[in-house]
Amino acid sequence: MYRKHLQEIPSSSTNVSTSLEWDSGKTSELLSGMGVSAPKKDKLGNENTPQDLLVSSPCLPPKRQKVKDNEKDFVILRRPWLLRETESGISLDALPDELLLAIFAYLPLRDLLKVSMICKRWHRLSFDESLWQTLDLTGGNLLPGVLGHLLPAGVTVFRCPRSCIGDPLFKTSNLLKIQHLDLSNCTVSVADLHSILCLCEKLLNLSLEGLVLSDSIIKSIARNPNLIRLNLCGCSGFSAETLELMLSSCSMLEELNLSWCEFTATHVKAAVSHVTSKVTQLNLSGYRENLQIADVKTLVERCPLLVHLDLSDSMMLKPECFQYFKQLVFLQHLCLSRCYQISPAALVELGEIRTLKTLQVFGIVTDSSLQLLEEALPDMKINGSHFTSIARPTVGTKKSHEIWGIKCRLTLRNPSFL
Repeated sequence: MYRKHLQEIPSSSTNVSTSLEWDSGKTSELLSGMGVSAPKKDKLGNENTPQDLLVSSPCLPPKRQKVKDNEKDFVILRRPWLLRETESGISLDALPDELLLAIFAYLPLRDLLKVSMICKRWHRLSFDESLWQTLDLTGGNLLPGVLGHLLPAGVTVFRCPRSCIGDPLFKTSNLLKIQHLDLSNCTVSVADLHSILCLCEKLLNLSLEGLVLSDSIIKSIARNPNLIRLNLCGCSGFSAETLELMLSSCSMLEELNLSWCEFTATHVKAAVSHVTSKVTQLNLSGYRENLQIADVKTLVERCPLLVHLDLSDSMMLKPECFQYFKQLVFLQHLCLSRCYQISPAALVELGEIRTLKTLQVFGIVTDSSLQLLEEALPDMKINGSHFTSIARPTVGTKKSHEIWGIKCRLTLRNPSFL
């Protein structure tokens, strides 16, 4: 009886994912698509053992076995497996799954993908969901099939802005575990984007800034009732009816950014009439003639907990809307930049809102009038920031692998080679 190979012994570990099947050819294609060179197999075919662990002791000559006496020239050659134990004791193959996982947890993304090519066992362990909790592929060129292979590995935090995303090619219809997702300003087709979002129903934070969407995508977002932050700044391609459905379904939203979308007046009315009353930070800037004072009234009555409100670039707003701002007892930050029907002198009235800490009114006040306004409102910081961070995953220009305060462990250091 032949000695059973170590890789063939079932593991006792219960937290190892087995959903990703071993296919060395397809895995090689995946690594090539991500700019990772696959390990070279040696000429003896010892791909199941790391090269540096192979013992350099001479191999026994192959056994020769005759099949039949009358077939003298036909023999079967059997090549023995190379010994795996090193002279000092034990090899990596003899380590339990738990220890190998602890070692793999220190590997960067590219190295983790490389070790997945060593053998079937290492492939299974390298895609254990404990290693793939957070993933950052910012700025990468993701060829077809890459996301379909990586996201089902158990990714819960996925940061991938400014990337070119090919067809994910998911091999399963099982729901993904993603809770925090940033695909802002990606190059991705509507169909491919929908194929990702239709498998997401556990989202807590989502950013699709600058993307073309569809009613189907908005309906997929609506199936995430626990969504807390949603950034759809600059998005287009969906109807007011599906916007109503999404806002009605996502009743736990606290931060919502709907600025500069391709909205009609109907979209704006749908937004202010159906946004959840739990929202505390809201960006509805960029709607020029489509946001009316009546919409501000509806919004304030519906969302009394607002702390941060951005209505910049709404040219129909006048000082008449100040009476509604005064009803927001928690309001701390207000943005009214380029609301040209509001005069600098009228802004002094906002000093009656005792909770207000910051006021952004770029385009309304000149440098000279700004000084007078600051003297009239000494407890308020005026024009301190050109942009708001409402629902955005990454704040500031500093390079960071964080997404809503969560740092990603697996990252691409050279995305241009991906």
